[in-house]
Amino acid sequence: SYDAALLRLEEILNQLERGDLPLEQTLTLYENGAALAKLCATRLDEAELRVRQWQAGDQTAPFEGWQEP
Repeated sequence: SYDAALLRLEEILNQLERGDLPLEQTLTLYENGAALAKLCATRLDEAELRVRQWQAGDQTAPFEGWQEP
């Protein structure tokens, strides 16, 4: 799922930001993170397409002022 992929991506980023991993492990995590980022982007694109299909005239509502809880 998107949520699981995003959570794992955040974990990978935290590990990479520490900078204390061996090179091979860093490369593996980077590759996994890149794949997860691509998956998340694809899922978001699919969600946007679904929302656009619901809206008349392919218009989207602006998210100005919207903030995460």
